[in-house]
Amino acid sequence: MEFGAITGYVDLAQIILYVFWLFFAGLIYYLVREGHREGYPMQTDGLSLEVKGWPVPPPKTFKTEHGDVVVPDLQRGEPDYAAAGTFASPGSPIEPTGNPLLAGVGAGAWSNRADVPDMMHAGGPKIVPLRVAQAYSISSNDTDPRGLDVMAGDFKSAGKVVDVWLDQAEMMFRFLEVETPTASGPRRVLVPIPFTRISSASVQVLSLLSHQFADVPGLKNPDQVTFLEEERISAYFGAGTLYAEPSRGDPWI
Repeated sequence: MEFGAITGYVDLAQIILYVFWLFFAGLIYYLVREGHREGYPMQTDGLSLEVKGWPVPPPKTFKTEHGDVVVPDLQRGEPDYAAAGTFASPGSPIEPTGNPLLAGVGAGAWSNRADVPDMMHAGGPKIVPLRVAQAYSISSNDTDPRGLDVMAGDFKSAGKVVDVWLDQAEMMFRFLEVETPTASGPRRVLVPIPFTRISSASVQVLSLLSHQFADVPGLKNPDQVTFLEEERISAYFGAGTLYAEPSRGDPWI
């Protein structure tokens, strides 16, 4: 027998190859099982069938700053969205029902994040208006949007900018605070900076129409914003890019 041979039919290289195959099969099984921790159980379209996935991993508890999270959560409820299938067949596209900007689907989908503010390492909310973060100001080289009109996608005024919200950790502005008229009186809402175009004359927010600013998700505390509120606000403006008016969702060709 040659060097490395154990018997006339088995050698060391063959055993190493088999060990590698077993290891690789175990790795695939582990990764597939861990991949079933989130997103399950699933609800199938048009069928009263609950898919829990296979293999189902044992529950694992993650200790986070905002409480324990257990995954997989087999008691998880349905996502908070309002939509219906366009056809009866499984897998058909869904369209929002009711107010499409608040439906929570498509361009307006959002994640159910913790309803607590992002905090600084030294304590205190990270994202606050300049009226709270009085140690900071807007550079004289930039346009101060406070007091400027907000022009919506229908080229009508949606209100005026009353303050700017600063991320004190990243040192960048995150939101504009806008006072917009509503049927019950003036209301202040946040507008994510990426959805704005700031000029010396006005602030353009093309994703929404002027009357839609009245329904922007609000804040529990007028001087701080939570993770969940950030999600809902950004999703509202994201939904506007597609659903603010019917023509935005129609094909061009």
